[in-house]
Amino acid sequence: MQTVVGVRFKKACKIYYFGLGGLELAQGDGVVVKTARGVEFGTVVIGPRDVPDSEVVQPLKDVQRKATQEDIDKLAENSEKEKEAYAICEEKIRLRELPMKLISVEYTLDVNKIIFYFTAEGRIDFRELVKDLAAVFHTRIELRQIGVRDEAKLLGGIGCCGRPLCCATFLGDFEPVSIRMAKDQSLSLNPTKISGICGRLMCCLKYENDLYQGCCKQNSIIAPPKQGSRVVSMEGEGKAISINMQKRTVTVLLDSKKTIVASWEDVVEKDDDDI
Repeated sequence: MQTVVGVRFKKACKIYYFGLGGLELAQGDGVVVKTARGVEFGTVVIGPRDVPDSEVVQPLKDVQRKATQEDIDKLAENSEKEKEAYAICEEKIRLRELPMKLISVEYTLDVNKIIFYFTAEGRIDFRELVKDLAAVFHTRIELRQIGVRDEAKLLGGIGCCGRPLCCATFLGDFEPVSIRMAKDQSLSLNPTKISGICGRLMCCLKYENDLYQGCCKQNSIIAPPKQGSRVVSMEGEGKAISINMQKRTVTVLLDSKKTIVASWEDVVEKDDDDI
C-alpha cells in the first residue's frame, strides 16, 4: 500500500496519483508537480488515501510543493500567453497552408514547453511549422493531434439534452460506446438522434447500459421477445413494437389493430417456421 493524493490538471481530465512528499495536503489544495510534460499546476481532488501498489504507476512521483500565490499568478500569466500563442500558431498554419485545425494551446507552469492541440483528417507533416514556432517562442514545442471527442472535451458546448457536455464537465475518461447499447435500450438508430456534437455516439448511452444488461441476465431463463418479431399473447397474435426492459413488459400491436402491454412472460415469440 502507498499513501497518495489524486491530482487533476484540468476540469474533467484524468486523475493522476502522486506521493505526498512529506506535505500535509487536503482536497482542494493547489499543488505543483513534475510530469513527463514538465512542471505543472494541479488541484488535489482526492485527499490522502492508501491504495494498492497495483493501482499506482511506477515510479510514483511526489508533489513538489503546495502552490504559492506566485504560482497562481504565473498560471494566470500563462493563460494570457496561450491566447497570443494561439493567434500566432493559426497565422503560421495559414501561411504554410496546412490542412489542420488548431484547437487549444497549453503552457507548462515553468514555460519550458508549449503544447498545441489540433485536429486533422490524416497525418500532417508539421516539421517546418515546429521550426517556425520554435523561432518565435524559443522553447520546446509539441504539436499533438487529437480526435473529435477530445476536441469536444476541450471546447465544451451544450448537448441535445440542453446541459453542458458530460465530457467537458465531469467525465475523466472516454468509455467505449457501441451501437448495440442503443439497440438494447430500444432507441432510434437515427445517427442524428444518438450522436453527440462530436459526431460520435453519445457517451450517455453507456449510463443505463449496465441496467439493461442486468435485466437480461436476471431474466436469462425467460428472454424477452425481439422488437419487431411476431408474438402470441393471451389476447391474440401480433407484432412486438417495443420492449421495456426495466418493467419487463412488451407492447404488442395485435392483428386486430388493438395495442396491448403485457409481461414478456405472458408473450411467446413465434419462430420463422411457425409463421
